[in-house]
Parts: sequence; structure tokens; C-alpha cells
Amino acid sequence: MMSRAVACRFVLLLLAALWGLVPSAQAQAQGDAVVQQQKLNRVYQLLERLYVDDVEMAPLVESAITAMLEELDPHSAYLGAEEMKGVQASFDGEFSGIGVEFSLLRDTIVVANTIAGGPAEQVGVLPNDRIVRIDTLDAVGMRMGDVPRYLRGERGTKVGIDVMRHGVAGQLHFVITRDRIPLNTVDAAYMPAEGIGYIKINRFGRTTMTEFLEAFHGFDRCEGLIVDLRGNGGGLLEQAILLAEFLLPRGSTIVSTEGRAVTPTSFEARGGEKFRGNLVVLIDESSASASEIVSGAVQDWDRGVIVGRPSFGKGLVQRQIPLGDGSTVRITIARYHTPSGRVIQRPYENGKRREYYLDHLRRYDDRVRDSLDAGAPLYETLRSHRTVRGGGGITPDVIVAEDTTGVTNYYAELVRRGVVNEFVLSSLDARRAELERLYPDFETFAAQFEPDEAMLDELVTLGCGRGVPYDDAQYIESKSFIRLHLKALLGQRLYGVGAFYRVMNEGRPGSYSRALEILSDWETQGRLLLDIRN
Repeated sequence: MMSRAVACRFVLLLLAALWGLVPSAQAQAQGDAVVQQQKLNRVYQLLERLYVDDVEMAPLVESAITAMLEELDPHSAYLGAEEMKGVQASFDGEFSGIGVEFSLLRDTIVVANTIAGGPAEQVGVLPNDRIVRIDTLDAVGMRMGDVPRYLRGERGTKVGIDVMRHGVAGQLHFVITRDRIPLNTVDAAYMPAEGIGYIKINRFGRTTMTEFLEAFHGFDRCEGLIVDLRGNGGGLLEQAILLAEFLLPRGSTIVSTEGRAVTPTSFEARGGEKFRGNLVVLIDESSASASEIVSGAVQDWDRGVIVGRPSFGKGLVQRQIPLGDGSTVRITIARYHTPSGRVIQRPYENGKRREYYLDHLRRYDDRVRDSLDAGAPLYETLRSHRTVRGGGGITPDVIVAEDTTGVTNYYAELVRRGVVNEFVLSSLDARRAELERLYPDFETFAAQFEPDEAMLDELVTLGCGRGVPYDDAQYIESKSFIRLHLKALLGQRLYGVGAFYRVMNEGRPGSYSRALEILSDWETQGRLLLDIRN
């Protein structure tokens, strides 16, 4: 009862801010709103003045706002001031800090990598250093979510850290001046075959198109392009529009919006397409929002082939409204439609968020998907008039089932318990100098390195010591995948995140391999899939 009452204050303030926008024709509804505002405000005042104990109202208000929004659609949300800082940094593509990627190994902060040219690298911090103190705080036992709060800060301020380093007695002390640190949204960019480029985008932030163009212009004679949006949960609409403009002809509708209280809007490609070659876009069940806008537009205009698994189905437009104390509320104001008119958002019931996310998982059961597909509305693409499915999300032109070969419960438990991460870190402690000497660049590493039997035995032994009992049958089933995954993780620590995707892409059949196959035989496969007859 209390949380609902406290929620009144938020409703009162929000409606009061919007009061002058209500047309006079809604006078009756306006009167009802005034009554509800007064009631809510009255209950808030009574609680503040009369409740039996002293109560801090701020956290109650935050809880109430959260609870109120949970009664609506699954994507309207409240973000507290601290949470909002992290979100803003993700969108801005940078933050101010010391420039380290870290993980938590049991109770210790371990530097996974240092940002090239960043403040930590400049003073001598190395990958695999264990951070045991931050300024005057004992860092051992610190929670993962608390670490950025102490390492980040205003540009130009200083932070002291003490580290333990393998092979060095005692602690090393570093004083680091914080600076701007980029948050890259392009994870990998390379040419897997002659004339074919690959670009992996992890989210849409303010720097996405800058990064994308830098990667694209680094390719030599790119005639076919794979844009990998798997796992990309969305981000800034403006960046999705810019990417679509890069791929689509001038004047092509990219996405449109409609909502009760906002003017319908349509976004069109303003400039001529910059890339006119053959195109494949990869999506999966975690591709959402901005990723679905891009892939939906590419599909509706028959511009490229969509490969992978059906996307998440998040097509609600949120307006982000600051509340004056650093916190923000995201309110859904409209829905996205693809150029052919499909609604991107999959169905939901207000207030049933748990069911909404469970339904997302059920959609990848073949029997459930077949049932959903049978009842989905059908649309036509705009050039070839191919049939595409509506009903929420983007259904690929070529569906490729997830490759789970070798992913056993035994290996999954090694990953979940942190054993694999710990093994990679300890391996680099012991082998980094040798690996860097034998494999001075990624190409040499990719061609020549393979985790040997001794390394796999070490992993198994470590797992047993960490409470993961050995399972011979499942180990044999997972062995090839374990080798590949360890190689990818070691490559990531040695050569950057792009190395991880290169190893995994090239070592596993699936959507990536199918994309290469289509682009390598475009005249037969690509044109047939897009029903291009001239």
C-alpha cells in the first residue's frame, strides 16, 4: 500500500509538467486527472507527516516509480542516477577512467587487458595484474558492480592502485591520472575472403558510424559485406538510421513510428547508398530495437539477405525524461514499423513482464515457432514482392539453427563457475612471454596455435579443484569446442576482442559460414533468395 501511495508523487509531478499540453476538449478527463493527482499527493503528505516511524522517502519513491512502470509495457523503465551514468557512458561511447578491462576472479579484481595508449598502460599496469587496493580501500572482496565507481572519475583526477603481479615480490603501487576512455561499438572488422568484408557491431552508440566507416574504408576492394548484428540489443536510433542510409538508396523509407500522443513520423534515407555491393546481415534472438530497424529495412527493400535466427521483437519507442536528480524515466510513446508496415514489437500484456521474457525463450522451440509462424500476418517486400512474416521481430530469409555441438553441461559448468576464466588468466601468467614470442601477431597465432593436451589436462584438474567433477563422456564430446573456445579467449587477451570473434567465426559452422557461402556465390544464391530477376 505504501509503495503505491508514494508513487503518487511521481505521477503528480509528471502530469503537472505536462499539464499545459492537454487540449480543452479533454476537460472531463482533465478533471479526473486533477482528482487523482490530489489524492496521490495527499497520501504522500500523510505518510511523510504521520507515519509511525521516521522514513526515508527517496528510496520508497524510487521503488514506487519502478513498481508503477512495471504495470505497463515490458520496456518502460526507471533508471536511478548511478545506473544512468553507466547507460550514458555506453551511449556516448566514452567515459573517464584509467583504461582497463577487468574481471572478478573469486574475490580479486584481475586486469584482463589495458586500453592501448590509456592511462593505466602508460604507467605500466599489465594484463593479469591483481588490483588489491584502490586509494585507501581494500579491493579484495569488492563487488563487480562497485569497481567502476572507484576506478572512474573526472578527467584529470588521480587514483592510486596497488597490484600484485605474478613473479614479483610484494605489491606495486601506481598513481594514475584519469582520462577519456573510448567504449568501442565495433568489436571486429576484417576480410575473411577476397572481396568480402565483415563488421561486428555490439550496440548502437554515438560513435558507431564513425567506427563503422573507419573499418569499412580499411577494406581493400569490398564487393560483399557481412554486417553482424547478433547479440546487438539496440541503442541510439540516429545511428541505426545512419547505417541504414549507408546501405539503402536515397529516398528509401527506413522506419516509421505511430503512437497515441505523438505525431506519426517516417525516416527516409537522405543520401545515396554508399555501399552498393552484395550484403548479408546476421541476426539472432538477442538482436533488438535498432538492430531490427536496420535488418527490417534491408529485408523490406530486398537490399540484402538476412541470415540467422528470428530477432527479439523490441519495437517500442521510449522517450527518456530526466527527473532532476540524475535519474531518468523511460516512457513508451510509440511503436516502430518496418517499411512494409510490419510492427517490430512482438505481442505482450501490460504488467506481465516475466511472461513476456519467458515467451521469448519459448519462441525458439521449433514446435512453438511453427505455430507462431502459421498464425503470423504476411507482408510483401517492396521491390521483389517476396512474402515476409509479421507478428513481431524480424524472421531471417535463411534460418540457421544455433550450433550447440560440444556445449555440454560439464563445460557449461566450468564456464559458470569461473573455472575457464581463471584458467585463461593463470595460463597467461605462465605463458604470456612465450606466446608473444612465438606468435607476434594474430595471423601467426590463428594459423599455428592450438591448445595442447597438457593445457586441457590443467583445465580439468582446476575444475576438479573448484568443485566441478570430471565427466569423461561429456569431456570427450566437448573437447573440440573447448580447444576452440580457449584459443578464442587467449587470442582476445593477447590481440583484442576482434580476435575472439575471428577464431569463433572461423571455427564454427553456422550463420557466419552460411553468409560467406551466399556472398561467394551471389549470382546463384543471393539473387535467388532475394527473387531478383534482372
